[in-house]
Amino acid sequence: MEQQNYSTDVLVIGSGAAGMMAARAAADKGANVIIADKSLIGRGGATILAQMTVAVALGEQEEDNPEIHFNDTMEGSRGLGDPEIVRVIVERGPDVIREVEGYGVRWARTPDGKRSQVVSPGHSRKRCVYVDILNTGGATSNGLRKAIWKDEKINRLKNVMITRLVRHQGKVIGAVGFSMEEMVPVSISASSVILATGGLTEIYERNSASANMTGDGFILAAEAGAELRDMEMVQFFPIAHLFPPLVGIDPIMWDPFRYKLGGRLLNGEQEEFMNRYAGEVAGKYTATRDMTSYAIFKEVEAGRGTPHGGAYLDFTMVPEEKLREGFGPVIDILRSQGVDLTKEMVEVAPMAHFMLGGVRVDKEMNTSVEGLLACGELIYGMHGANRLSGNAITEALVTGRIAGETAGASSNEKFDDLVKQELETEWEKLQQFWHPKQVAKDETATLEFRRRIQKLMWDEAGPLRSEELLADAQSKIKDLQKECKEFALAKQGKYALAAVEKLEAYNMTLLGDAIIKGAIARKESRGAHTRLDYPEQQEAAVSSSFTLNQDHEWEFSQIELNGK
Repeated sequence: MEQQNYSTDVLVIGSGAAGMMAARAAADKGANVIIADKSLIGRGGATILAQMTVAVALGEQEEDNPEIHFNDTMEGSRGLGDPEIVRVIVERGPDVIREVEGYGVRWARTPDGKRSQVVSPGHSRKRCVYVDILNTGGATSNGLRKAIWKDEKINRLKNVMITRLVRHQGKVIGAVGFSMEEMVPVSISASSVILATGGLTEIYERNSASANMTGDGFILAAEAGAELRDMEMVQFFPIAHLFPPLVGIDPIMWDPFRYKLGGRLLNGEQEEFMNRYAGEVAGKYTATRDMTSYAIFKEVEAGRGTPHGGAYLDFTMVPEEKLREGFGPVIDILRSQGVDLTKEMVEVAPMAHFMLGGVRVDKEMNTSVEGLLACGELIYGMHGANRLSGNAITEALVTGRIAGETAGASSNEKFDDLVKQELETEWEKLQQFWHPKQVAKDETATLEFRRRIQKLMWDEAGPLRSEELLADAQSKIKDLQKECKEFALAKQGKYALAAVEKLEAYNMTLLGDAIIKGAIARKESRGAHTRLDYPEQQEAAVSSSFTLNQDHEWEFSQIELNGK
């Protein structure tokens, strides 16, 4: 059997900001690193799409320090943030921001040479740095790609999908999967494995994710024995584009322009309404994302929504010269598609944007499984029930650096032959999964099957939840999981995308089941989790714990925390 076999000190799976930072940090410790991604290195995931800001307590625009950032983040988490994780991220944030500036990430500066910092909702200080108001993530990705590209200690494997972590005597010793380009099995033996695969919001019909964010890392971690937390906590971005249809425009681009230019959020009756839910004063946007999403849905529920079921975003009162200055070339792109912001409003509505729960780690980014670390959006701890704007890239950069340092400092025995043996077993399992019977053509269109999962999750386990909807969703997601196992794909050679998509779809059904299970058990509304039948927040803060048993069923429990 043709196969590709590798051996390294540290394997990093995923190549967004967290993964590239982890690879850089491990190499800095002297480790040999392989960074593997099912997409192109540094080109997939969420970081490259991020437009806005990065929250760090530099204190260059007004007095600030990590303790204030810590308090703001813990308050925003609605009692579910892990203080140990939050503290290590906010304390190391300033140094990491300076580090990536050395890689060519040019943070905007004021005329006096200080880094520009702005206030974002939930932050009590001008704390958030940016490169360009619409290109912070892209610039960060570019800088990190340069930082790892020519380092002989870092080997890059693109278009490789990891399907299972290999354990020996309770320790992760590597990973196995396949090359999407060559359709041959791949094994990677490693002393330490870092998961940096990002979130799972592709599971929802309305989402801002890249198409490859199907939650693979959560399943890899759970199958290896790691604990997951608060999987029901998914953040919905409040003012994502809804109508009219636009081409080539990121749906979550409106937020920075709203802050910058004073765009008004109106209901279907063209009334400002956020004062009723968050006490916002017109022109002052202080409500957190969970509260803004909730307010829009409540207006729609009350019959005061826009024609397509959202809210209006209005810039018509802003002078054209200020619009052009604020939007730059985007104003002409919008006009070319028939949207004149000087004369008309657009409709916006919440969209699945960020995974708040995830893999439980300690402050060194170790999971509960020896040899396995995790970082970035994949982990639990920083955000609790609500993420403050600007905290995502901070989390990715800091936790990636810590994970890389931890893994790079450990030198353990490698088990190349054992990992190769496991590859043969895994390849046989994959063949059975893809081809439970021999067919001349695919029995099911994999992308259409994905859309069925997405629609179910949005309609019945999305932003607004209830016992009735969730119970129905739980039954249906199990049916989809069974169906996914049973339909057969035709044999393919190179670039077998349907094989990747079937694996992703199965992972999505498993994760959907976890989200639903957690949402049913959480009989309250807290942050991003809204139960229509339990609108109040409980006094005690409870965290949901998930582990995956050998039958691929979620074992679930609830843990009471000290926060409220």
